[in-house]
Amino acid sequence: MRNLYLYGPPGSGKTTLGKILAERLSLEFLDVDRLVEDEAGKAISAIFAEEGESAFRGREKRALEKAAAKGGAVVALGGGALLDPACRACAEASGVVVCLDCTADELLARVSKTPGTRPLVAGGAEAAAERLRKLLATRQAHYASFTRRLATAGRSPESLAEAAEVLFGAYQITSGDRPSHVMVGAGLMDEVGAWAKLRGLGRRCVVVCDTNTAPRYGARVQAALAAADITATIATIPAGERTKTILTVQEIWRAFLAAGLGRGDFAVAVGGGVVGDLTGFAAATWMRGIRWVNVPTSLLAMVDASTGGKTGCDLAEGKNLVGAFHSPEIVLADVATLLTLPVREWRCGLAEMAKHTIIGDAEQMSKFGFFDFIRNLADEAVPADFADLDGLAAFVARSLAVKVRVVREDPREKGVRAKLNLGHTVGHAVETLTDYRVKHGEAVAIGTVEEARLAVRMGLAPADWPDCVAALFAGVGLPTELPESLDFDALRMVMLRDKKKEGNLVRFALPIAPGEVSLVPVTL
Repeated sequence: MRNLYLYGPPGSGKTTLGKILAERLSLEFLDVDRLVEDEAGKAISAIFAEEGESAFRGREKRALEKAAAKGGAVVALGGGALLDPACRACAEASGVVVCLDCTADELLARVSKTPGTRPLVAGGAEAAAERLRKLLATRQAHYASFTRRLATAGRSPESLAEAAEVLFGAYQITSGDRPSHVMVGAGLMDEVGAWAKLRGLGRRCVVVCDTNTAPRYGARVQAALAAADITATIATIPAGERTKTILTVQEIWRAFLAAGLGRGDFAVAVGGGVVGDLTGFAAATWMRGIRWVNVPTSLLAMVDASTGGKTGCDLAEGKNLVGAFHSPEIVLADVATLLTLPVREWRCGLAEMAKHTIIGDAEQMSKFGFFDFIRNLADEAVPADFADLDGLAAFVARSLAVKVRVVREDPREKGVRAKLNLGHTVGHAVETLTDYRVKHGEAVAIGTVEEARLAVRMGLAPADWPDCVAALFAGVGLPTELPESLDFDALRMVMLRDKKKEGNLVRFALPIAPGEVSLVPVTL
């Protein structure tokens, strides 16, 4: 179970930021300097004076190793803690490192406030300033070698905490009933047992997979749970949107019954959005609610369906008409699972990511580095030797941050959260009327373009705006036009069954401009 390490020069704010971040994520906070002092029984300045730097580094290394073995914490590191290659390897093997950047003048101003506790500022202001500048010059290449970096100058601690969450791929959100701890990274599937144990979810669970994910991941997740002394039973449901029905929920309930799940036990969903929605709804309704863990394995699920607490199933008349808010306790988005996805599924995920850029990340509209990666794919699958998992995790975490911000502001979709429905009012109707031959992400792309056209017809957007929206989706191979058998009028009856309707009024989330979505009631 990985740690979140904060690193950087003395005075860069690691401890201050670490405490805020730990509170936001409900994780333990560890300060390696404090661990050293506790072990030594004296201040760091005294250790330097009495034992020398070499002895301090030895103590520091032992403290780091203890923190690494513990796991599941936000850890503030000393300014030179990772100079030793062995220490750096220990930190990078046991977690994610974010390095804080700050100017020399700002660092000096900060460390000068606590002169008695920092060897760096001993001997007066001029000597301290010279010593700090020399230290930064010596370590410049070292600090620059960390790929996750966060500039701290001129930013509030809360702003830095939000930025750090994105760099770590770690969030906690509350969607009304309980907080969800969300992690994005490679290899997280193997940590499901450790996280479940840390959160005290119970000693018994059912792992719900579909026919695609069960043979690939079922035994692996079961083993990860067993390593944490949790007994896990595998339940397999049919794959695909057509099986997202109450009949499949009944299958999951019966699996819970057969495994003897009680209120003190939990469920684990391993799969895409359908598996997560069904498992979450089954958990919400089993014995009036048990806890659950979501392990999304599709890009679409990672950036959208896995978080926010919406669970449910479809009726023949429409999507997601039956459901409940029931947040997963833990979401572990293991981006390594994406390497097995067909290209069509990648593009469906990119549809939701493009939607997020329109909603709340306008500056990224033309900066999706992985869009270029998708454009260059063959038609079948992701190359097996694709290795930039850190870059992929950053890509997913950046997009997910848009949804996290919105859900935090409006957990139960009473206001601004409805903007996340961009493209979905039309898109869900397209899915229903094509019997799901058009996949969800494809339908969202089509729906967003159609809703941009509706915004133009209502005088809310310029005439060329739908073309801009269409180009964003078409650029990664997504459809942007309604199927030949459908037009906007044909969708009306299905849209009138939308969850957001009031009489003949349906509330649309209409795209108006990059970064601007307006909630508009429309008479159908």
